[in-house]
Amino acid sequence: MLLALDIGNTQTVVGLYEAERAEDCRAEDGLIEHWRLSTVHERTPDEVAVLLRSLLDSVDVAMEDELTGVAVCSGVPQIRESVRMMVQRYLDFDPVVIEPGTRSGIPILYDNPREVGADRIANAVAAHHLYGGPAVIVDFGTTNNFDVVSEAGEFLGGAIAPGIEVSLEAMVGRAAALGPVALTEPRSVIGKTTMESIQSGVIYGFVAQIDGMVTRFAKDLAGEAVVIATGGLAHLIAPLSDTIQYVEPYLTLHGLWLVHGRNQ
Repeated sequence: MLLALDIGNTQTVVGLYEAERAEDCRAEDGLIEHWRLSTVHERTPDEVAVLLRSLLDSVDVAMEDELTGVAVCSGVPQIRESVRMMVQRYLDFDPVVIEPGTRSGIPILYDNPREVGADRIANAVAAHHLYGGPAVIVDFGTTNNFDVVSEAGEFLGGAIAPGIEVSLEAMVGRAAALGPVALTEPRSVIGKTTMESIQSGVIYGFVAQIDGMVTRFAKDLAGEAVVIATGGLAHLIAPLSDTIQYVEPYLTLHGLWLVHGRNQ
């Protein structure tokens, strides 16, 4: 079995896959279980081992005996190295970590390819495998990442904006009169309470951002692109968007599985 770890600044998604999957599989095919956890930057390799072993025990998988691979993407160097050291200590193979020098199978047409986040590479690999190109991936996380993949499967670049939760926390934190706000769709775009007005501004404001950015990307691409949403809040924004066509909650994990296979 393959363990895929997408380690973000605030949350970590762990997916347990069957190691052998059909080449034309969907992102969820062969996914035995997945977990979403808080990212704790200070976890030691031994603490990572205890946590992962307890997750695997919950589905009757023995970490040392049944795992045949671990694939990692992370924008947090400290925890990425803890995971790498954990695998090297407790398992009899090295992890595949998306970083400079790792074979992704996708040309990165950035001025400095080393600047591209590992999760963006995993998403681009997965999107092109599932939908071809040109494609725009919108990843809702600590930041809203927009990544553009060409028809030929090249990572062209994209845009990075503050994430929905980060923006909301900053606004509420700087306005003493505002209290906690639930991220749910309001009754109307014209809010009738302060709570609904904030919900409208945040949710519909980000919907407008997504649709506006996708429209601008399409102009640069001189044509239409398939638009895929992923990340923790994709389910909230996608139904309100005019441009998002597909929601793939396991897109990054699927990309990790693909990159792992390309490095065997």
